[in-house]
Amino acid sequence: MQRLTVDSDVTVVGGGLGGVAAAIGAARTGAQVALINNRPVLGGNSSSEIRVWVCGATAHGAQKYARETGVMGELFRENQYRNPEGNPYLWDQVVLDAVRAEPGIRLFLNTDVREVEAEGPDDARTVRAVTGWQMGSERIFRFTSPVFLDATGDGLVGAQAGAWFRTGRESAQEFGEEWAPELPDTDMLGSTLFFYTKDTGAPVRYIPPSIAKDIGATSIVRNRPISTTANGCDYWWIEYGGELDALADSEAIRDELWAVVYGVWDHIKNSGEFEADNLTLEWVGSVPGKREYRRFVGDHILTQQDIIEQTRFPDAVGFGGWSIDLHPAGGMYAEGDGSKHLFSAGLYHIPFRSLYSRNVGNLLLAGRDISASHVAFGTTRVMATCAVTGEAAGVAAGICVQNGLTPRQLAAEQIDLLQQTLLRHDASLLGVAWNDPADLASSARASASSELRTLRVEPEPGERTGRQSLDGHDVALVLPVEPVIESVGLLVRAAVATTLELELWSTGGGENHIPVERLDTASAELEPGERWVTAPFSHKAPAGQNVVVLVRRNPAADLVVVERPGPYGVLGLVSRTPRTPSGRPQSNAWSAEELRRRCPAVVVRGESTAYAAAQVTGPLQRPYDGPRMWSSESLAVDPEPWLRLDWEQPVALGRVDLILNDDVDLDLINLHHHRTPFPVVPELVRDYRIEALVDGSWRILAEVRDNRERRRSHPLDASVTTTALRVAVLATNGSAWATVVALRVYGPEAS
Repeated sequence: MQRLTVDSDVTVVGGGLGGVAAAIGAARTGAQVALINNRPVLGGNSSSEIRVWVCGATAHGAQKYARETGVMGELFRENQYRNPEGNPYLWDQVVLDAVRAEPGIRLFLNTDVREVEAEGPDDARTVRAVTGWQMGSERIFRFTSPVFLDATGDGLVGAQAGAWFRTGRESAQEFGEEWAPELPDTDMLGSTLFFYTKDTGAPVRYIPPSIAKDIGATSIVRNRPISTTANGCDYWWIEYGGELDALADSEAIRDELWAVVYGVWDHIKNSGEFEADNLTLEWVGSVPGKREYRRFVGDHILTQQDIIEQTRFPDAVGFGGWSIDLHPAGGMYAEGDGSKHLFSAGLYHIPFRSLYSRNVGNLLLAGRDISASHVAFGTTRVMATCAVTGEAAGVAAGICVQNGLTPRQLAAEQIDLLQQTLLRHDASLLGVAWNDPADLASSARASASSELRTLRVEPEPGERTGRQSLDGHDVALVLPVEPVIESVGLLVRAAVATTLELELWSTGGGENHIPVERLDTASAELEPGERWVTAPFSHKAPAGQNVVVLVRRNPAADLVVVERPGPYGVLGLVSRTPRTPSGRPQSNAWSAEELRRRCPAVVVRGESTAYAAAQVTGPLQRPYDGPRMWSSESLAVDPEPWLRLDWEQPVALGRVDLILNDDVDLDLINLHHHRTPFPVVPELVRDYRIEALVDGSWRILAEVRDNRERRRSHPLDASVTTTALRVAVLATNGSAWATVVALRVYGPEAS
């Protein structure tokens, strides 16, 4: 039997999406990384072994402009291109290829970490090594590194290292959380096992195995939805183990889940209540998808208030947007609903102080074991958010190694270095300003062939239009303001004479894209027929801000809708549910689905700089208090758009980075039933050319065709000295506008 030692800069244990993003993030800082996974495939709960869809901040469309960027965004986009049908086996390969593309990562699959070497007093521990058994090769590996990262989900490394952790539910009194129980207990969220079915086209009988449970004798048939069309994640409610020990009782939990899966199928096939003669089981999971176990204690414990009040942390390194989603400990046998949800008005922030252990000085955390209360964990646990925390922790690990810092020192002394590095990687940060002094673009004057200065979406002569009914639903339109709007016009059709009520609302913060605080009201008298209505709303926001024009429900009126997308950042909303009893606005009260890629006819008076060329050198690189990007005029008006930087003195160029618009409002979760109709996001620039002005002529530095990525980095083969740089957009992937989020330029020393 071989015993081998693997020395790395960073050791990541756990190959779920949190661990994958951590390893990639660390490797991109230049660190040498060992990524260890005890399964034959990567992806954790999202892998083909378990098949949970990758939920995240978009919350199935409840949150707006919320899709993750960075590593998770890359996985979403690549999977959409290669695997639009959501095949779980192809998803495995998308994740594996992302890891294999990083030369700094050594991957150890089928390697089960069993021992952790740590030393020091209880309040100042240090991990020295972890040891794992690789089953197929019968080799034992001892992994050493200055920094370790626990992405195991259950917290195996941290627990064996002596890191402080919590399990179960805290009392409401401990953190003042409304959704916590009155008294603390050991209850947790349970585990789930999925199954898939298919229609064979001919009758198939089913003889249940001995383990199958008679679910007709349980509360399941009374309280949970069973259907012949349900598959996979539709059966998220087949949940068990919340009242047990998720580790010690893991075998019993799996067996009970199996018993119910085969029992549900017996009920469908043999109860006589369903038309299921031709259906057969195609796949049944053997590895339960686990929701909760240990949560480690960091220097900050996220709480319900942090989520709902959208606390802005000085050390924010990521965001989430899934609801606080808590399940009864009784799981599928509980008499009540299988889950309850609490949304904030928009996205929330995650601080770096929740991503490392309070008492183990070189241990970082990623995924579902980060520092959070049980209630807050109800939202941070979903996998795309796990990947966000993973990337942040991985980048932090690389920086710690490079600079000889502990995670706590990084948080206290150089948090700006971590945030700027994450922004350079285009990671999922919200409202954190870019301020890298090495970026030459910040000292340049930006200009463009055209800029979208007027928000105007009107039907062309003879163009077919649609309608958005106001019967039973309020309708709203999110609009960027920078620096001012003077009035808003809407095209309305009335069946009879009526009064239309309109309101102007703020969003309550850059994290939000729904009406939160009312600013003004107006009304308009309508006669039968179609006419423009002008609301005399004026609003100033010199630094940029979103407002929401709200049209109150009226059974006698419709909004006229142009059946094509409007300018990016203009978003139609339809009211769905009332506010919570406390009056707190919730993002899921407003749906963007009905008006996505359609736009109510609108004319906003007041020239806008929300899409000016200067946005690409500005501090924000995703929607926040506005779209935060350059947009050309329509390509019909400006068919050869370009973006340009000019310097007063010559500068030497070594690298040019572009961040392009990939519509972060678009939900790309396709690993269950969600489908997106195009392989590449239309807003992405497809073909472009980067040029430098050298001796009075434009020299081509890079030319790209068939782009499908958001972040493109172009190191130059040789330094180029210039006074001007130009990005010529040759084609988009379908958008009627050319848009660029950010343009960053570095000298030869940074290339």
